[in-house]
Amino acid sequence: MKNGVTQTLYNYWDDLRGARPAPNRSEIDPGKIRSLLGDTFILENTDPHTSRYRLAGTRLCSSHCRELKGRNFLRGWNQKDHEAMASLLAAITEDAAAAVVGIAGHTEHDHQLHMEMLLLPLNVPGEGRTRILGSCAPMDRPYWVGLHPIMKQSITSLRLVWPDERPHFIAKSTDGHTSRMNPILPRFTPESMGMPAGAMPTIPHGAERRVGHLTVYEGGKS
Repeated sequence: MKNGVTQTLYNYWDDLRGARPAPNRSEIDPGKIRSLLGDTFILENTDPHTSRYRLAGTRLCSSHCRELKGRNFLRGWNQKDHEAMASLLAAITEDAAAAVVGIAGHTEHDHQLHMEMLLLPLNVPGEGRTRILGSCAPMDRPYWVGLHPIMKQSITSLRLVWPDERPHFIAKSTDGHTSRMNPILPRFTPESMGMPAGAMPTIPHGAERRVGHLTVYEGGKS
């Protein structure tokens, strides 16, 4: 995490959740993160192809030169990045992962705005982890930000973060063995993201197999 906004929001979320996989949406206090609000957002997952902005900060909307509330977060990516982001959102909501994503925002004048995005799961009682708390802050602010809208975005780096040092679906059963609570975990490889091998950390060890375009790991007893 290179951006101060990313680090501060992650620490706030991590302290708030305590020993849980994720804090409740209702526990987020805007007053506690007042200085970050312009760069933050909340998403609601409605189906595998739709994750809508429920809230979006003013600085983030200004970078896009439009109001983002109600828009589909998964719009504006090429097919490869769209699939990667959709799988990433599933890992966040289903497996309580956190994610740090390097983003390049592209304007119609070929300007690029380099940003760091943070995505964190939020729980809604009775619904599960259907919300995502996020931030997207530029690494610097060139003169044209707010004058030329970001028309599309691309992924430049991606890292999954396990806040408790292992995926939430790995839980110890009463007999002391490890059990898998969720059968499938997407693995994001550097090659699939167009990056050098070794650019991202390895998903915890398991039996490897292919499901469509994804590499997945089956759980089991340790």
